[in-house]
Amino acid sequence: MKLTKLSGAGLKPTRSPFLVEILDWKTKQQLCFFEKVEPHATISDIRLMFHKLYPQWYPSRQSIRLDPKGKSLRDGEILQLLLVGMTATLYFKDLGPQVGWTMVFLIEYTGPLFIYFVFYFRMPFIYGLDDRFTSSQHPVVNLACICHSFHYIKRLIETIFVHRFSHGTMPLRNIVKNCFYYWGFAAWLAYYINHPLYTPPLGSKTNKIPYPTKNPFTWLFYFVSCPNYTYELGTWIGFTIMTQCVPVGLFTLLCFIQMTIWAKDKHCTYIREFKDYPSLRMSIIPFLL
Repeated sequence: MKLTKLSGAGLKPTRSPFLVEILDWKTKQQLCFFEKVEPHATISDIRLMFHKLYPQWYPSRQSIRLDPKGKSLRDGEILQLLLVGMTATLYFKDLGPQVGWTMVFLIEYTGPLFIYFVFYFRMPFIYGLDDRFTSSQHPVVNLACICHSFHYIKRLIETIFVHRFSHGTMPLRNIVKNCFYYWGFAAWLAYYINHPLYTPPLGSKTNKIPYPTKNPFTWLFYFVSCPNYTYELGTWIGFTIMTQCVPVGLFTLLCFIQMTIWAKDKHCTYIREFKDYPSLRMSIIPFLL
């Protein structure tokens, strides 16, 4: 070990250059051996050195590890801080072809956008040549297309102008799986929404007594007429306890007063309209109010 004198700072130890060998993680065969590697060299530097010897394995395709089955070392990690001897043994694993994350998202999100339009415009090879199948009479079909398109256009804009990725690439094989998910579901849902025989659900305006179902969130109907207000009140009470903030407590109190007025009005409407309305139910707080 050498000692370097720094003015006013005494002596600072610096290590001699390292010897670095890189082995195949699976076969343990030596792939390369570097002499006189500076102690302050980073894993990124070693990736570039390795790439010069093996051009087919560009840096983002390399996984450099201290242990054959360990985690990949980060680009910024420094050689002399890795607790290795003067001869550092590293292991290489080929991650396979890589694709930049920006390109990944552009491919994933552009596909559903255009696939949906194929079904929305009812191409002849999808639904047939019948003139009746060329357009839909239901406004909800047009609205659905607008919403679906807006969603993916927004994602594309975010990908280009907003997102910054900590990892530069992903394996090419993963994009096939991701595209199957996004593109496949886009085609599946677009086929049914834009189908010539599609009819939107009719919203029933018939007033009925709400009853609990198998959904546990509906079980409050056993005790109150407006469980939505009960749940909301509970969340604000919890938020008040968590923050212990006076304005939050005041807001919760005012919400409670307003929601109680709405709940009591709804409760009275139920009692007035339905003679057999459950007598156990209260407006908003079980057994009390």
